Amino acid sequence: MKAVAIKGAREFEIIDKEEPVSTDGKVIVDVKKCGICGSDIHYWVDGEPKGLVMGHEYCGVVVDPGSREDLKVGDRVTALPISPCGHCEPCETGNVQYCLDTWTHATGLSLDNPGGLEPKMALRPDMVIKVPDNITDDEVAMVEPTAVGLHAAHLADIKMGQKVLVVGGGIIGLVSAMFAKMEGASYVVVSETNEKRGQKAVDLGVADAWFDAKDAEAINKFAAKFDVVIECCGNAPAVTSALMLTKPGGTVVLVGVSSKPIEIPTVLAVLHELTVKGAIAYTKLEFQTCIDLIAKKKIDVKKFIDDVVSLEEVQHSYERLTSGTDSAVKILVDPNK
Repeated sequence: MKAVAIKGAREFEIIDKEEPVSTDGKVIVDVKKCGICGSDIHYWVDGEPKGLVMGHEYCGVVVDPGSREDLKVGDRVTALPISPCGHCEPCETGNVQYCLDTWTHATGLSLDNPGGLEPKMALRPDMVIKVPDNITDDEVAMVEPTAVGLHAAHLADIKMGQKVLVVGGGIIGLVSAMFAKMEGASYVVVSETNEKRGQKAVDLGVADAWFDAKDAEAINKFAAKFDVVIECCGNAPAVTSALMLTKPGGTVVLVGVSSKPIEIPTVLAVLHELTVKGAIAYTKLEFQTCIDLIAKKKIDVKKFIDDVVSLEEVQHSYERLTSGTDSAVKILVDPNK
């Protein structure tokens, strides 16, 4: 079968590989849709590890249920793409994102567990979740990034009537803004360097306004005005602006990830006694909650999807998502297209 693998910095290649078979009870699925994630982009930009088949946001149809006796051929599923040990304190309390093993063998993020940029994939059985029939394949592929945004909003502990800023208008930023409104924020703003993405946040109804993150006047206008800031970029300018724009005594949630150390003015956090929290992934409960919210039509995640492409179009799609000028925030891949 064909698969898309990292060849080098900002470069993919289409490779031929054997179809997976069930070992250690793994569930084998036909991949229907797979999302391109911001963390995937980091790997692509760095070009490492070479040979990695990414894709950890997916919908699949079971072709071999492996050790899962409650599943049958034809069931539609998704899965938490992580690899928690299952017996440490974080795992036993439902906080699998803290487990030291969580990312060691993560699907689509490790060489030994290829992701959804291929027609068939093998999933760790205890991470697989059957999805309701009334959720489309596209919506199922959106569960994972939606859960990241829900987790960020939960950590922000947003109170009714608060003003919230989301730094970065990518998919995680837009979903975080959506949940900020649902949590009771009276005013939600997105900052973006890409005008098309900024305006998109407003057009989609997840933000009340947006401003250009490169505009010094806008930064000064909003300085220390927000009760909560959710930072979704992970670079030094973004984190610095997050600290500058938070009210004294406010909360900053860092969702964006940098693969390298960054320099930030921590004096802002000290002088304003800010609460600064890191956010990684989600809990099992939050992941399931997003499935339930989509199934009950409490949230609309389809509106965030810009395109569905083939394996041959993956390279161009990554270039679109990193261009800084394209409005796209979420592109799904259909490995069978």
